Amino acid sequence: MPTLTHHDLLALIGRGDVDTVILAVTDMQGRLQGKRVDAQFFADNLKSGIVEGCSYLLASDVDMRTVDGFALTSWERGYGDLAFKSDFSTIRMVPWFEKTVIIFCDVETTEGAPVAPSPRQVLQHQVERLTERGWHGLTGTELEFIVFNTTYEEAWSSGYRNMTPANQYNVDYSLQGTSRVEPLLGRIRRSMRGAGMVVESVKGECNFGQHEVAFKYSTLMDKCDEHGLYKLGAKEIAAQEGQSLTFMAKYDEREGNSCHVHLSLRDPDDQPVFAGDREHGMSLLFEQFLAGQLAYGREMSLLLAPNINSYKRFVEGSFAPTALLWGIDNRTCAFRVVGHGPAIRFECRIPGGDVNQYLAVAALVAAGLRGVDEGLELSPAFVGNAYVADAVRVPTTLRQAMELFDNSSVARDAFGDEVVDHYVQAARVEVDTFNAAITDWERYRGFERL
Repeated sequence: MPTLTHHDLLALIGRGDVDTVILAVTDMQGRLQGKRVDAQFFADNLKSGIVEGCSYLLASDVDMRTVDGFALTSWERGYGDLAFKSDFSTIRMVPWFEKTVIIFCDVETTEGAPVAPSPRQVLQHQVERLTERGWHGLTGTELEFIVFNTTYEEAWSSGYRNMTPANQYNVDYSLQGTSRVEPLLGRIRRSMRGAGMVVESVKGECNFGQHEVAFKYSTLMDKCDEHGLYKLGAKEIAAQEGQSLTFMAKYDEREGNSCHVHLSLRDPDDQPVFAGDREHGMSLLFEQFLAGQLAYGREMSLLLAPNINSYKRFVEGSFAPTALLWGIDNRTCAFRVVGHGPAIRFECRIPGGDVNQYLAVAALVAAGLRGVDEGLELSPAFVGNAYVADAVRVPTTLRQAMELFDNSSVARDAFGDEVVDHYVQAARVEVDTFNAAITDWERYRGFERL
């Protein structure tokens, strides 16, 4: 059973099998934040499962700096508390810590109103839009990461230079290559199974020390919750093993870390609605939904590639897409249609490992629903090398993506002005911070020779 019930949790606490309850919210960067609560205190005093935390968790950058320009909170408003309300359908064991469970929380005001920019709330709104049409979504997220035989502390102290990758050569599909890292990978797999996830496989990837653990698909919210716990857990387990790993989109000039997102829809009888008798075994609805991705992918790219570094992945011949095209099992396209019959679906290849999974899935749903509502016609499947095609391109910078999202009526219709303005401001902070920084690249090129 993937999750525990509230009753199960209280029984475990009563028997002394659980002594720590992690209450977690997801911040703008897709990270889990929150509190570790003593389990007995939780059982005795937190019947509602609500704790409070500072509102700056949804208005800070990756360094946890309080930054100006957010309507949600500010110095003038005093950075008051928000309520973290436990979703008791999400209770999971955390096997890599003793006697520990985690509960995912929704973010509300202290008066009980939903906080629209909260990533879980952004996705929930799109889930509700699907429900209104009688559909529910299924998704899978495929995260790649690079493992180093260097601790996080050593990596920090060295400025992330001269780190030792766990493999010194390309180990894509290599059994020998993955066996070198199996003590870590095996522990991650077993731990995630213990947390209720369905683990499918693990394989090596192209960059040195790069690997991917694959999990079975699930409903949109459940999979995004799993994604967040897996990402946190993999880092925590690596740290316990004296190693480190990174999900950043582009660590070096070799292959970046992707997060391919698979998506399909089903009806109230749990029957697939993407399968049909049209070309390639697609339904008309699937064609329109996919056409929405092509039409509005540029406008939604901020939610698919949210950081400066995200855009370094989009390099020709790197298996990261540059052209907004779709194809049948074509890995050079931004959208790859895979599966047969009831399993037919699309894979969005734009996100990197740094993506906020809730926002990315919400963006795909929003673009797809717009395509359905407008009855968009799907272009023919692209055949060949999309890197050299004459086609609309994925944005090349965060600033460009930010401006497209800010000016998108489709995004504002789907998410509301509050959400769009909030994430535009987050991007603006990221761009301004980067533009103010002096990089190693600049020093190496300019210190002596310019």
